[in-house]
Amino acid sequence: MAETLLLPVVRGVLGKAADALVQKVTAMWGVDDDRRDLELKLLYVQSLLADAEAKAEAETEAGRAVKGWMRELRAAAYQADDVLDDFQYEALRREAQSLRSTTSKVLDFFSSRNRLVFRDKASRDLKNVLGKIDKLVKDMQKFVLLQREPEAPQPLNRQTHSALDESAEIFGRDDDKAVVVKLLLDQQDQRSVQVLPIIGMGGLGKTTLAKMVYNDRKVQEHFEFRMWHCVSENFEATAVVKSVIELATNGRCDLPDTMELLRQRLQEVIGRKRFLLILDDVWNEDQLKWDDDLKPLLCSSIGGLGSMIVVTSRIPKVASIMGTLPTHELACLSEEDSWELFSKKAFCKGVEEQEEFITVGKLIVNKCKGLPLALKTMGGLMSSKYQIKEWEAIAESNRGGNIEILSILKLSYMHLSSEMKQCFAFCAVFPKDYEMDKEKLIQLWMANNFIQAEGDIDLVQKGEFVFYELVWRSFIQDVNVKVFDGYGPFRRCKEIGCKMHDLMHDLAKDITDECAFAEELIQQKASVNNVRHMQLPWDESDEITGLMKASLSLRTLLAQNPKCKDVKELKLKSVRAIHCPDAYVIHRLINTTHLRYLDISGSEIVELPNSFCMLYNLQSLWLNLCTKLKFLPEGMQTMRQLTHIYLLGCIRLERMPPKLSLLHNLCTLTSFIVDTGDGFGIEELQGLRQLGNMLELFNLRKVKSGSKANLHEKKNLTGLFLHWGREVGYNPLHDEVVSNNQEEVLESLVPYTKLKTLELHGYGGLAISQWMRDPQMFCCLRELRISDCPRCKDLPLVWLLSPLEKLHLSSMNSLTTLCKNIDAEAAGYSTSQEIFPKLKMMRLHKLPEFERWAENSAGEPNSLVMFPQLEELSITNCNKIVNLPEAPALTSASFEEKSADCIVPMSMEWGSFPSLIHLTFGRLVNVVMPVKDHQNQSQRPLRTLRRLAVQGNNGFISMFNSSKLQLGLGDCLAFVEHLEIFSCDNIVRWPVEEFRCFVRLQSLEIHWCSKLEGKGSSSEEFLPLPRLEMLQIRSCRSLLEIPKLPALLEKMDIRRCVSLVALPSNLGDLAKLRHLGLVSCSELKVLPGGMDGLTSLEELDIFYCGSLVALPSNLGDLAKLRRLWLDGCSELKALPDGMDGLTSLEELMIEDCPGINKFPQGLLQRLPALKFLIIYGCPDLQRRCREGGEYFDLVFSIPDKRIPPPDEPETKKSTKSRLLPWCVGSSSSS
Repeated sequence: MAETLLLPVVRGVLGKAADALVQKVTAMWGVDDDRRDLELKLLYVQSLLADAEAKAEAETEAGRAVKGWMRELRAAAYQADDVLDDFQYEALRREAQSLRSTTSKVLDFFSSRNRLVFRDKASRDLKNVLGKIDKLVKDMQKFVLLQREPEAPQPLNRQTHSALDESAEIFGRDDDKAVVVKLLLDQQDQRSVQVLPIIGMGGLGKTTLAKMVYNDRKVQEHFEFRMWHCVSENFEATAVVKSVIELATNGRCDLPDTMELLRQRLQEVIGRKRFLLILDDVWNEDQLKWDDDLKPLLCSSIGGLGSMIVVTSRIPKVASIMGTLPTHELACLSEEDSWELFSKKAFCKGVEEQEEFITVGKLIVNKCKGLPLALKTMGGLMSSKYQIKEWEAIAESNRGGNIEILSILKLSYMHLSSEMKQCFAFCAVFPKDYEMDKEKLIQLWMANNFIQAEGDIDLVQKGEFVFYELVWRSFIQDVNVKVFDGYGPFRRCKEIGCKMHDLMHDLAKDITDECAFAEELIQQKASVNNVRHMQLPWDESDEITGLMKASLSLRTLLAQNPKCKDVKELKLKSVRAIHCPDAYVIHRLINTTHLRYLDISGSEIVELPNSFCMLYNLQSLWLNLCTKLKFLPEGMQTMRQLTHIYLLGCIRLERMPPKLSLLHNLCTLTSFIVDTGDGFGIEELQGLRQLGNMLELFNLRKVKSGSKANLHEKKNLTGLFLHWGREVGYNPLHDEVVSNNQEEVLESLVPYTKLKTLELHGYGGLAISQWMRDPQMFCCLRELRISDCPRCKDLPLVWLLSPLEKLHLSSMNSLTTLCKNIDAEAAGYSTSQEIFPKLKMMRLHKLPEFERWAENSAGEPNSLVMFPQLEELSITNCNKIVNLPEAPALTSASFEEKSADCIVPMSMEWGSFPSLIHLTFGRLVNVVMPVKDHQNQSQRPLRTLRRLAVQGNNGFISMFNSSKLQLGLGDCLAFVEHLEIFSCDNIVRWPVEEFRCFVRLQSLEIHWCSKLEGKGSSSEEFLPLPRLEMLQIRSCRSLLEIPKLPALLEKMDIRRCVSLVALPSNLGDLAKLRHLGLVSCSELKVLPGGMDGLTSLEELDIFYCGSLVALPSNLGDLAKLRRLWLDGCSELKALPDGMDGLTSLEELMIEDCPGINKFPQGLLQRLPALKFLIIYGCPDLQRRCREGGEYFDLVFSIPDKRIPPPDEPETKKSTKSRLLPWCVGSSSSS
């Protein structure tokens, strides 16, 4: 079906042939007759293309001949587009030259001679392509093509759509959801991870059902970790496990693809926590890949009681391979649900639900076979058909027989406009399940001339319309907004992502042969002759290098690898769009004539060359996270086509290029650094009325008088970030030169009233501006951040009617009250006054004078306030606040104080937070328990609490007050499953009595309790935590001993406890212990006897225990031990005999144990079965294992081994940092 894309290509060339800039240059160079001749011939061809497409569909010799002719015409049309682009570029170059100063003209690449050469070449190329088109027109005559009615243009009845709320458009799946949710919750007592398969054909809604379950409130509360991984066709264990680790840690996993290392990291981040993992769209039918690789990792080594994996797939065999629970087979929608879904889409844009439409509509619904994707797609199509004849024609198409879903989707595709067809087909450049960035996708469409401006609708608006129309018609789905809400240079970034359903991707691949993912071409051994848009993978290969050398006609190149050598060998002559994180492309690849989209985000470029300013056609420039970039070229004001400039995270950028006000097409400018001098001031923004999305203004302290930025005219701005300094964290009190006009400047920066995000940083004024006192200014505001404003005493008026959802306040030294002038009538007659009605997250940091939540107009405090929807509250270093508001929806709270000055406790009404799940105490808090009401049994405050962190002496005192425990606090702690105790220097003995409250505790972490010795209790006393599964103790430098541990313990890590002399006396009784790690326990000399009782132990890691003199003699009895790692145990002289019993041993590492000079006889028998072996810092043992040594033949076959020569220079640090990041990190990671 690639021929269906010829019409939009020809239309695009026609538009360029008629362009005024092109005509200007062709007339000047005396070739306008040729241009006009080309335009007329293409107009004639265009009128016959609809008939040509129809004839090309015939599976006859004539049909094949028409297809061949259309392929030749497409190649000629692309060539014509390149030629006309040369003329357009020349016109833009001349305009730019007229703008340049005399001194900068020397930068122009085009000397007089070069211009003559360029002129002659462009003129010859035009005649050449005209000859090709003329021949094709003559060849066309034999096909007897007829003119058909032109395609009706799609009405621009709206410029944008809001992203669809998919959960509100789901029909017929409530029963399925209820069944699956119940199944998940019913497994709560299962010790092993259960796998539930959801099976159904493509387009049936498996992923939608999984999302409904994943986002169900009960499911969210039940599981500690929820992770979603889209598998698709990549079922390699390393890829899946790395993804799970990244999802669990919310960070990148840079470990090598060594499964044992990944498994150890997986256990560390998830451990015994209850998790839900969705493996979406699984295609694997290889039983061994699951049984041998993934199942042991995901189902045996991690997860607490009730952990679940949900698998969605089209293939029933997947269920038989992976499932442990009965398969949930997804059926097609019922007739009733099918009609409801279809009619919701079809009758929502003006088509009336009349009887005749209903009758025909039900015929169409019957053809969709109950498939939600087909129903949504056809409903979206019919919503734009207002005549009953149109409905009847579609209902009669392909009538009779069983219609495959793809043919239905093709039918809907054929009713897209030519622009939409091209834009949709372009998405085939991405692999299946790829998440596309909406802004980048639209800009790539623009760069390739797939969309044209229309009337008052500019290219950006047209792109938005096409995107959301494709969403509406279900060609694109899963539209979601991702917010980067950290504290780095990207913390405010928002992206709108989207995907294509697998069936839609299949359709796009069927439609076009111009778009490809390089790996697909290699796998299919396909030709690249017709490929014009390509994405390269992360991995390089000789096949890809060879492929790229043959790709001379590429118009889009999207490279993922920042050091991709394949890109460096290319000679691209027609390229319109490049994404490559290597700045090398700036100097070698760019064809200045055609390039419209350039993304070198994340590159290490320091300065763009002056020749960059010759990219006169460039529309989009992405430089995000170019952290070394210092300067932009000063001639950028001549790049008049620039529409988008992205500079997020360019933290070293010193100033903007001058005269940006000349870039009248600019719609996106993420950052502007104010400077002094002509062309560098904030007034450069004055006329840029189209600026939208987000705008960061830095160095506002350099504005000399009231700003002339005219922000109130920029109606497309949704995020405004005002920085008085250049660096994040700038404090005006530390500035040597303090301007006295800051309040005047802020007053002049009044924005348009539709802002969604507002930030204010480093402002040194005493008061907020008048426009901030107008609540109508914030009718759309969702997020407010204010920091480093030490003199400011007030907040913008956002606390009553504002839709504000996030509030961040930090380093406001003078702020005393959050909300002022709150009188009783504002809250009606409720006991507590409701403020911030929509607020979900509030973070207050370093507010030394803050003491009131609200006060009335007379300045009197009101402590009875409520945040009705607040879910997350963090208060750090706010010494004077002594009471907390009511927050019935609060699930996460943190109260910390870093200084020792806070002596007045904060009062916490325990009953004010009935939904609390996570709680951190790091300051003095007076916990007030509610009076018990025996008649009202429903009052059970804080039985939801699952995770508790106690930090510092004050936190420990606040939490473990014996009187409070007796008054009911202990009952609430009975539901806690995870406890962390940090930096509590007042703990000397094990808090055995306090621990008795935690009857459900599963994990315990104790860090940096420097005075904890553990003495005073009987050494035979048990730690009273019957359900404990994980114990981690770090950096408790005085710790001497550990009490007996509960029998259910599965993992124990002890690190940097330098005084520890003995492990728990009942260690050998822990039959369920799977992991034991000892790091830097320098006084530990022996391990306890009876370790043969550790019948489940799989991993034993002993690092830097310099006093350890021997391993247990019965170590060889640990039949399940898979890993033995020894490092830095300088007193260890030998391994014990009897190690032939280690029948499961796969990994052995011995480093810096010079006393070990040989393997015991029993271990020699196990060596050939190892998968991983490292010997280092053991000279004699290294010699025995290397070539010529007595052990060489035994270790030769081990697949992954590192045994350097004994005299090799120091390489240990680099090796270990790669292999063992968990144990060699800095102390701050403990």
